[in-house]
Amino acid sequence: MSFDALCWRSGRLHILDQRRLPAEEVWIEASTWQDVAVAISDMALRGAPLIGIAAAYGMALAQQSGDGLGIASKGLGATRPTAVNLFAALERVSQANDMLAEARAIEEDERSNNDAIAAAGASLITDRTSVVTICNTGSLATAGVGTALGIIRRAFQLGKIERIFACETRPRLQGLRLTAWELQQDGIPFQVIPDGAVAPLLAGGEVGFAIAGADRIAANGDTANKIGTLNLATIGDAFQVPLVIAAPTTTIDTRSSTGADITIEERAAEEITTIDGVRVAPEGCPVWNPAFDITPSDLISAIVTENGVHRPPYAFEDQV
Repeated sequence: MSFDALCWRSGRLHILDQRRLPAEEVWIEASTWQDVAVAISDMALRGAPLIGIAAAYGMALAQQSGDGLGIASKGLGATRPTAVNLFAALERVSQANDMLAEARAIEEDERSNNDAIAAAGASLITDRTSVVTICNTGSLATAGVGTALGIIRRAFQLGKIERIFACETRPRLQGLRLTAWELQQDGIPFQVIPDGAVAPLLAGGEVGFAIAGADRIAANGDTANKIGTLNLATIGDAFQVPLVIAAPTTTIDTRSSTGADITIEERAAEEITTIDGVRVAPEGCPVWNPAFDITPSDLISAIVTENGVHRPPYAFEDQV
C-alpha cells in the first residue's frame, strides 16, 4: 500500500512528475542540485517530507559534482519557504561527510516515521466511520505509506473505514488528481468532493474524523497546511467532527512560537487564472493565491507524530 515517488539510481535522482498524474507516469532525471530545485519549485514533487528528502539528495548531487555546498543549500532552501522539513533535511545532510548516505538515511527514517504515525493515528478511530481529508498526504508526499493517508490506510486494514471523502483541493487539485489516484490503487472506497461541499458533508453526520497533514507546526500547535484546512477545521468544530493532524517531528518548528511566525508561500496567479494553460479569468484579473493557511491549535483535536498522539494544550519542546 505504498510506492516510491523518487529513487536514486546510477548517480542521479529520478523523480515521478506529479504534475502529469494521473494521466501518465513520467519520470524526471535530475543530475544536478539545480534540477532538484526546479522540480521542487515547479511542484513536480511536493509534500513537506518528500521535499526534504529530495533536497537531501540534491545536496548529494552537489557534493558528487563538486559544486559549492553553501550555494546549493541556499538555492534548495529558497524553493518552498513554508515546508520546514526542507530546512531540517538540509541542516542534517550538511553536517554529514557522505551526503548520499545521509540522504538515504533521511528517506529510511521517513518510512519508519510513516509506519509509527499510521499505527498511532489509527488507534484514535474506535468505531467504523467515514473520514474526510484534504490535499495529498500519501506516498506521493513522503516516503512509505504517508502521514494522514498512512493513518487512513492502516485504519482501512483494520476494518475501521467506511468511506474516504477527499477534498478536491484547489487550485492544483492534489486531492482530485493524487489522493484519488492513491486510493484507487489501494481499493479504498472514496468520493471526491468540491472544497465548498465540506459544510453540507459534515452537517450530514456521516463523517467521524477529519485527518490532514502539515507543512509546519508551531510550538503551540498552530499548524500550516494546504489552503482550505482552516475551512475544514472551522466547519468540523461547528459540527463536532474532530480534526487530527499527522506529521513527523521534522515538521515541528519550535522557533515559531505560534502560527503568526510562519511564512506563508504565495504562488503565481496563473494557478488560479488558467486551467491546463487555458485562461479562464479576464486579462489583468487580480489574484491572491496563498498556498497554505494557519489552523489555530484550539481547533485541532490531536497531533500525531512518530512519537505518538499529542493532545492539547500543545507545548512542543526541542525534543518531541
